[in-house]
Amino acid sequence: MTIAYHTLGCKVNQYDTQAMRELLEAAGYETVSFQETADIYLINTCTVTGTGDRKSLQLARRVKREHPESLLILCGCLAQKQGEALLAEAQADLVLGNQERNRIVTLLERLLRDGQPFSAVSQLTSGMPFEPLRITSMTDHTRATVKIQEGCDNHCTYCIIPSVRGPIRSRGPEDIRHEVLQLCDAGYSEVVLTGIHLASYGREDPSGRRTLLDAIHAVHSVAGIQRIRLGSLEPVVATPAFCQALREMPKVCPQFHLALQSGSDTVLARMRRRYNTAQYMAAAERLRDVYPHAAFTTDVLTGFPGETEEEYAETKAFIRRMGYARIHVFPFSPREGTPAAKMPGQLSSAEKEARARELIALGEKLSRAYQQTWIGEASSVLPEEAIQGCWEGYTPEYIRVTLPPQAVCQPGQPIPVRLTGLTPRGMSAEIISQKEG
Repeated sequence: MTIAYHTLGCKVNQYDTQAMRELLEAAGYETVSFQETADIYLINTCTVTGTGDRKSLQLARRVKREHPESLLILCGCLAQKQGEALLAEAQADLVLGNQERNRIVTLLERLLRDGQPFSAVSQLTSGMPFEPLRITSMTDHTRATVKIQEGCDNHCTYCIIPSVRGPIRSRGPEDIRHEVLQLCDAGYSEVVLTGIHLASYGREDPSGRRTLLDAIHAVHSVAGIQRIRLGSLEPVVATPAFCQALREMPKVCPQFHLALQSGSDTVLARMRRRYNTAQYMAAAERLRDVYPHAAFTTDVLTGFPGETEEEYAETKAFIRRMGYARIHVFPFSPREGTPAAKMPGQLSSAEKEARARELIALGEKLSRAYQQTWIGEASSVLPEEAIQGCWEGYTPEYIRVTLPPQAVCQPGQPIPVRLTGLTPRGMSAEIISQKEG
């Protein structure tokens, strides 16, 4: 039987889809493109925003409309939230949430045997283990995402994720290392460590001995891995000891996604974030002490309930001070069941969208300014793909670089370069070894 897959949302979802795909392929199911006619369609859903809900349901309904004879599996965060209701609302045949994915083969076989749609969503409870999932490849042939953590217990006032991802569960360092060894053997030279809340890695350990550094060390010890990227972090993780430990691991890329959400202390307090702007800036400066040319990226949530013009101006000023290499901007989307959905001072959609557009434009300006600082500087590029006769790849700071047409590259093998200018897609470069050799 054939199965087509589609993933909405974050890198964690992408990892989970790949893990289920490999389990199903091992059981004899054939993977086909989502644009083809398939016996089964699997959609990994998202619910972090109202847009995620809408896209997930629209796609599910389209599949059922265009392929009424095919089976539909819905999993992920929207599935965890709505469970059995999706059997009717989206005409799903199988619904599973965020702790049953390793049982996908057994659950599908039950569906095929009994012919009766059902929900396998279970309650996410304290003390549950990290779900045993594993991958051996990804669609990207150079960079692999490795999930090392699940769940969040921060309960920010706007966020629905703790209720659909459950409590903190962390993957053991040896298990992480074993998966990375397999990925390395498959040809991957760069690894991105991801999770729902990476800064919480190991926090559930009653001994308090396991930290995110243990996971990074486990990957760093794999000889064939040349680059390690860290997924989204909170600034609380960037302690002096953490930054000093990173200094001793040269494979760690100097690109840090420090989640901001707002540059106003009063908004951060209403969001119930665990830091203020002074603590955030101090964390960034500690990382810059180790990596003076580091790239900082972030998420910004604009139009939070009660966000005044003054608070919005504080956010803009803070973003400028940080000099981000890239920002992802989201207008506030009230999520049912969260405190922020009932807060006074809800802004209009038009106002939220206007602020988001302004911040996106500011982010693009800062991104180009950051890239400008690299003109004439030496770096390295990990080639990924040839586009119109020229290889493209990324620097450790995640600057997209186009190499000269004459460059001879091997994917996954870094090339020393000097960055020469800005392009519509990123930057251009010349190969140092060819020019200076």
